[in-house]
Amino acid sequence: MTTQAWVLLIVYVFVLLILAWPLAKFMDAMMAGRFLSIRRFENTLFNCLGVKAEQESGWLTYAVGLIAFNSLGVVVVYGLQRLQGILPLNPQHMGAISPDSAFNSAVSFVTNTDWQGYSGESAMSYLTQMLAFTVQNFLSAATGIIVVIALIRGFACHSVRNIGNVWVDLTRVTLWILLPLSFLFALLLAGQGVIQNFSGYQDIRTLETQSWQEAKLTADGQPVLNTSGQAVLINHQANLQTLAMGPVASQEAIKMLGTNGGGFFNANSAHPYENPTPLSNFMQMISIFLLPAALCFVFGRMVGDQRQGIAVIAAMLALFLIGAVACMSFEQQGNPHIAALGIDQHATALQSGGNMEGKETRFGIAASSLFATITTSASCGAVNAMHESFTPLGGAVPLVMMQLGEVVFGGVGSGLYGMLVFAIMAVFIAGLMIGRTPEYLGKKIETFEMKMVSIAVLITPLLVLLGTAVAVMTHAGQAGIFNPGAHGFSEVLYALTSAANNNGSAFAGLSANTPFYNILLAVVMWLGRFGMIIPVLALAGSLAAKKRLVATEGTLPTHGVLFVIVLIGTVLLVGLLNYVPALALGPVVEHLMLWSH
Repeated sequence: MTTQAWVLLIVYVFVLLILAWPLAKFMDAMMAGRFLSIRRFENTLFNCLGVKAEQESGWLTYAVGLIAFNSLGVVVVYGLQRLQGILPLNPQHMGAISPDSAFNSAVSFVTNTDWQGYSGESAMSYLTQMLAFTVQNFLSAATGIIVVIALIRGFACHSVRNIGNVWVDLTRVTLWILLPLSFLFALLLAGQGVIQNFSGYQDIRTLETQSWQEAKLTADGQPVLNTSGQAVLINHQANLQTLAMGPVASQEAIKMLGTNGGGFFNANSAHPYENPTPLSNFMQMISIFLLPAALCFVFGRMVGDQRQGIAVIAAMLALFLIGAVACMSFEQQGNPHIAALGIDQHATALQSGGNMEGKETRFGIAASSLFATITTSASCGAVNAMHESFTPLGGAVPLVMMQLGEVVFGGVGSGLYGMLVFAIMAVFIAGLMIGRTPEYLGKKIETFEMKMVSIAVLITPLLVLLGTAVAVMTHAGQAGIFNPGAHGFSEVLYALTSAANNNGSAFAGLSANTPFYNILLAVVMWLGRFGMIIPVLALAGSLAAKKRLVATEGTLPTHGVLFVIVLIGTVLLVGLLNYVPALALGPVVEHLMLWSH
C-alpha cells in the first residue's frame, strides 16, 4: 500500500469514530423518548392515526406488523413503476416497467437491497425515483434499525413479554433520526455539486464533434454485407450530448446514510452528478458506516455497559481493516498481463501504477478500493468503481465481506444484529469448551436461542449456494453469463451473494435483467431479509422474558480482548467456511490463471 492509501484509511477511521460517538448519544435518547417536546408531538400524531403509543407488543405481533408494513411497500412500489407512464413528474415520458423488472425492483428497495437491473436515467420517472425508491430508502433503513433496537431491549430488559411498539419505533427512527441527517447531508452534497432539480434532460453542444461508424441493418435487424462479405458501415457525426437531470441530492443522502445503495443514475456513485469530488466521495464513505458505527455505541448505552459496544465495534474494525488493506494492496499490484504486452517503459509504468481499469481518475485506486470494501462491508451496494474490473483477489474482498454476513458494520441495524447473533454463538462455543451454561449480558443462552441463532446464521449461505447452483445449472441462468469460465461463475456467485445479503452491488458482467434473474433474485432478497429478521425478533422476545443474572467469577467476560478475538474467529469460521468451495471455483481460480504465465 502507498503512503496516501494508509493516510486515507487512518483519517477515515478517525473521523468515523469521532462522529459516531455523539450521534449514538442522541439516538439512544431519541429511541427512549427522553425529549418531552417531541413526545408531545408524537402523542398528537399517534392519536390522529389511532396508534396506542403506550401499548407494546410481543415479538410475534411486532414481526407480523413489520412484515405487513413492508409487504404493503412492495405493492406500492410495484404499482408506481407499472403506472409511471400516466403519472406526473415524468418530463422524459418514461413508459411502464415490465412486470418482472418492477417486481424485482419493488422487493429490492423494500428489503434495503437496492439491486438495480435497470438504468435509472433511462427507465424511471422523477416521481418513481422519489415516491417509490427514496421513500423506501427511509423505511427499509428504519426497519433494520428498529429490529436491532428490539434485540438490544431483549438483552437490557428482564422478565417481560414485550419488546416495543413497532409503529412508534418506525416513526421515531424515520422522523427524528433519518430525515434530519439526510436533509443535512443532502445540503452538503449539493454544495459539492450533486444536482437537485426537476428540469427536463438538457441537450448540450460539445466542444468537439464525435465521429463513429455503425453497421447498416436490414429490416430484420441483420447487418448488410458487401460483395466481400463484410458489413456495410455508415458514418455518423454528432456534437450534442444529452445530460440527465433530476432530484439527485435528496435521494443520494438517504441512499448512503440508510446503506441502501440504489443510484439515481446507472453509474451510481461513479457518476459526477452523484459523486462529483474527492471530498463528496469521502463524505459518502463516512455516511455509509456512520449509523452502523453509532448503533454499536447505542448498544453499549442501552445494556448499561459501554465496554460491550466497544468490544463489538473493535471486532468490526479489525475485520474491516483487514479487508480494506487487502483490497487496496491487491489493486495497487496491477495486472501482470499489461507488462507482458510490450517490453517498454510505458507498459512498465502501467504495471507499477496498479489497476486503474474501471476506476474514476478523480478518485484513484486507494479511494476506489476503500469505497468498494466499505460498501460491501455495509449492506449498501453503492459503487464508485466497476467491481467487475478489479483484480481477482481485489474483487474477492468485496465478495468475502458480503459472505461474512455483512456483519462488519453492515447495514443500518442489520449489521449489528448479525454481529450480536455471532456473539451469542461465540459465547455458546466458549461455554461448551469450559463446561458452563453460556451467558451473554446476563442472559442464559439455551436451546431455543441457539435454534434461532442457527437459522439466522444458515439462511443466507443456503440462499446463496442454492441460488448459484440453480443459476449455473439452468439454461436461463447460463444465458445471462457474459464471461465464460471462472469469472462467469464469480459473476453469478457475486449476484446471489449480493441479493441474499441485501447489498445490491454487482460484478455487472451478468445480464440479470431477465425474467429468470429478476424473479430468482427477488425471492432471494426477500428471504435473505426477513428469513433473518424473524428469528432475530424471536430471539429478542425470548431474551426479554429471561431474568438478568448477576455476573460472577465464572462468567465469561464479553468486553475484553480475548472475547473480541473469539468473536472474530467465530465470524470467520462459521460465516466464511460455507463459501470456501465456491470461492475456490471463482476468484481463486481466476487469480491462479492470471499469475500463471
